[in-house]
Amino acid sequence: MTDSNEAILVTGSAGFIGFHLSKRLLETGYAVVGVDNLNPYYDVNLKRARLDILKSHESFSFYETDIQDLQGLKDIFKQRRVTKICNLAAQAGVRYSLKDPFSYQKSNIEGFLNLLELARKYKVSNFVYASSSSVYGKNRKSPYSVEDRVDNPISLYAATKKANELMAHAYSHLFGIPCTGLRYFTVYGPWGRPDMALFLFTDAILKKRPINVYNYGEMRRDFTYIDDIIDGTIRAIERPVPYDIFNLGNSDSVGLLEFIRVIEEELGQEAEKNMMPLQPGDVAETVADIQRSRELLGFNPRTPLREGIKKFIAWYREYYGIKTLWPSKVWR
Repeated sequence: MTDSNEAILVTGSAGFIGFHLSKRLLETGYAVVGVDNLNPYYDVNLKRARLDILKSHESFSFYETDIQDLQGLKDIFKQRRVTKICNLAAQAGVRYSLKDPFSYQKSNIEGFLNLLELARKYKVSNFVYASSSSVYGKNRKSPYSVEDRVDNPISLYAATKKANELMAHAYSHLFGIPCTGLRYFTVYGPWGRPDMALFLFTDAILKKRPINVYNYGEMRRDFTYIDDIIDGTIRAIERPVPYDIFNLGNSDSVGLLEFIRVIEEELGQEAEKNMMPLQPGDVAETVADIQRSRELLGFNPRTPLREGIKKFIAWYREYYGIKTLWPSKVWR
């Protein structure tokens, strides 16, 4: 908990995870300074709707600023007493990195360096940042452990996230900045990103469009519900250490076809499936070893997949004004 003059800086506050983190921090009693450039990678109206909720809290202040803009960030630090930083701003998406690689270099490398420099100058007490399960690349060992070598990324996005971990380590060593990296595993839930599988599948099935099923369905993911991710993130924010990295996942790998089946059951509609090859930069399976996260952070994911999917679908129907219909078919 902070005093009335202190605030936690949350970058990417209009994004999926940034919104949920900011909301939880505000509800817990923290003051939050939100930063987001509202880029059009996906529907900006969704980002603005998230922000409208955050702006209803008196302890939230928002700056439409890009983390690449060092002077803009400096102006915020001059105005507000930022004591902790949680950097969730990044150019997201593995596949998009094949189309626009320079956006990743600018946001994920230059922007990250700007924040480290400000953490150094203003002596913040903790710097927490989002890494990604993608850093494991084609790691053949399962489950993925933070003790594993991660020197073989297979996407530029993954390479930038590994670079973030190395940059944070250098700044922690050189300047004594407490830094914690969080390797998130396939986060899903209400207010989720439109480019993620659950949103894409739900949207397509309800609109009676086919869905693309990559690697011919032979994919497994460690789907992790947003509330569980936020629990782990806040625990890291409240636990400054010289340097550490944690996996935040559900530690349970679910097959893609099983994931789709649950969505179909909850929607009461069957999906038309386009079976597709594995996409460049993708991996066939992810699963997190969270033993260290349990022991050191007290991280304990609790949300079953079906419950999380049900909550997302309820949010989707409400947000887009889609009435709930009786199931046309039951697979149970």
